[in-house]
Amino acid sequence: MTIMRMRLGKGVAFLALCGLLAGCGLPRSGPDKNEIFAGSVLREGDAFILTVDDRVNRIASVTPALGFSASLTGAGVVGSDTIQPGDRLSLVIWENVDGGLLVPTGMNATVLEEVQVDGEGFIFVPYAGRVRAAGNSPEAIRRIITERLEEQTPDPQVQVARLSGDGQTVTVLGGVTAQGVYPIERPTRTLSSMLAAAGGIAIPPETAQVKVVRGNHTDTIWFEDLHSHPAHDIALRGGDRIFVQQDQRTFTALGATGTQTRMPFTSQTITAIEALAMVGGLSSTTADPTGVFVFRNEPEPIAQQLVGQDAVRGTQRVVYVLDLTRPNGMFLARDFAIRDGDTVYVTEAPFTQFSRVIAALTGTLDSVGGAASAFE
Repeated sequence: MTIMRMRLGKGVAFLALCGLLAGCGLPRSGPDKNEIFAGSVLREGDAFILTVDDRVNRIASVTPALGFSASLTGAGVVGSDTIQPGDRLSLVIWENVDGGLLVPTGMNATVLEEVQVDGEGFIFVPYAGRVRAAGNSPEAIRRIITERLEEQTPDPQVQVARLSGDGQTVTVLGGVTAQGVYPIERPTRTLSSMLAAAGGIAIPPETAQVKVVRGNHTDTIWFEDLHSHPAHDIALRGGDRIFVQQDQRTFTALGATGTQTRMPFTSQTITAIEALAMVGGLSSTTADPTGVFVFRNEPEPIAQQLVGQDAVRGTQRVVYVLDLTRPNGMFLARDFAIRDGDTVYVTEAPFTQFSRVIAALTGTLDSVGGAASAFE
């Protein structure tokens, strides 16, 4: 009886010590499932915690699309001979009469050198008035001047040529082989041909983005879409700026994973399964496959659909729960799209914390035993 009491007392003391050690906050990689669930709007926190199913996947797995607007895709092809403000032109005018409007007596032609296109895109030609030059080719300007002069002199002949000026050029910057200013010529009138003229892209094509700035308007597409969607191979305009850049999206992996780090996207879309694989998967010794969480700030429209409450206003904190042990858990994780700024967190298995308690307890008892032996 005395031995049984002693054993019972030791068991109670052991459990009490285990509880004391657990309460002291042993080292761990992050919060457990209960602590995360405590952050729900239904309890102590302000986050919506949702178990991922097919419905949640359909709503949440929305990846922002990139593409060109109609103002870019609808623009027609221009030539390299299009006149721009600031260009200088040479005009030669022939008349078939003596004492014509412009041709001096005894000569058959007059030359107007260094006619500059003003800031509004016009030139002035005597007896023809202000003629719009910017946006027109020399041939188009020739026809306009001829039509205006033939009302005042018979059968005028006009020749127009650009003397100086940049004409139609674009700037190509970023991840290309040869950055620079390139003219729009017959072989380089579209975006893909201009990138080829710049030596092609010098960054991984899977995550390369092409941004086009035209005036105050900016659009971006994926480089791969430039070839798979012909409509994205837009016609260029003088003054366009083309930037080739690496995808800047990232996600963060924490907890019981192979590596805890911030990871860049390596493709246009990444699923939860792919994200875990990129950081070495779940830790085989510490991870709890029922506790894979994705932390995200969801915009108002998506949050309203997820929680079924139109009263939800503004960006909302949402925690998605993935249980890989469910019959279709792996499929759901394979279909769940990771977005820019997401935090993927894997909790530790309860046994892991228990093992730490036992290890700490064993180490404590060994230390006590060693100290006691030293005084014997």
